[in-house]
Amino acid sequence: MLRPVAFLALNNANTNTAVNPLYNLKKEDWWFQHDRGCDAVPPADGDILELPAGGKFTVELAHNRAQTTLSYDGKYTSEWPDGKEHPEDWAGPGNPPDCIQDDGALHTNNQSMAAGTAFAISYQSDLSAVTMENLAVFTVLEHTPWKRIATYEVPKDLPACPPGGCTCAWLWVPNGCGQPNMYMAGYKCNVTGSTSSKKVAPAQVPVYCADDSSKCVKGAKQMIAFNQQTGNNVEVPNGKTPMYNTAWGFKNGITFISPT
Repeated sequence: MLRPVAFLALNNANTNTAVNPLYNLKKEDWWFQHDRGCDAVPPADGDILELPAGGKFTVELAHNRAQTTLSYDGKYTSEWPDGKEHPEDWAGPGNPPDCIQDDGALHTNNQSMAAGTAFAISYQSDLSAVTMENLAVFTVLEHTPWKRIATYEVPKDLPACPPGGCTCAWLWVPNGCGQPNMYMAGYKCNVTGSTSSKKVAPAQVPVYCADDSSKCVKGAKQMIAFNQQTGNNVEVPNGKTPMYNTAWGFKNGITFISPT
C-alpha cells in the first residue's frame, strides 16, 4: 500500500484490498488489479503522485492503509510496513537466514535479499489506453520493500505529462519466501518541473542477463509479468525469479531512458 492513494481510492481507513498479490490470473484480471475492481475506482481529483524531474519522491509501503499516515493520523504506523517494531538487522532464523517468520508479507529473508521494487509510467491519461508497450519502468529501489518509507529517484529528462496527467504503477516481484506472485498498484501521476523535449521510447521486454551484461535490454523496459495464466512477458531460466534488479537489466535508481 502506498501514499498517495492508489486506484480503489475508497473511503476505508482499514483496508488491504490494493495490497494483495496477483497470482495465476488472466491478464484482463491482473492488469491494474481489475480482479478486485481497483481499475474502476480512480483516486479523487487532485490526489496525484507528483514526480519532480531530476528529483525524488517518497511513498509509504505498508500491509494495510491503517498502517500509513493516510489513516488514523498515523496512529498505527511505525518504521516498518506492519506497524510493529523490529530490529535494524531483522532477519529470519538460522545462518544463513530462513524467510522472516513473523511477517510473511515481506517475502524475504533479510534486507539484502529483498527483491527490489519499481515505478513505471505511461503517458496516457486514460487507463484504458495504457499498454505494456507504453508503460515504461523509470525508477528502481533495490532491497525493497523493507521499511515503510521509501524514496525513489526521477530521471531529469522525464518529459512532462499530457494535460490529463500520466498513469503510473508500483511494481514488485518477490524473490521466493511464499507464493511466486507479483504486485501491481496503479496511480494517477504527474511529472513536474520538466524541461525535456524527449519522447518516450516503446518499452521492451526485459531479459535475464546476469551471466552476460551484453544481453541486457537497453533503454525503456516493460514491467515484469510473471506466473499468471495469460500475459506473462519474460522468459525465466530454471531456478530463477524475475526481479527489478541488475540481473534483469534494471539498475538501482534511475533506469528509464528516453530517446533523443
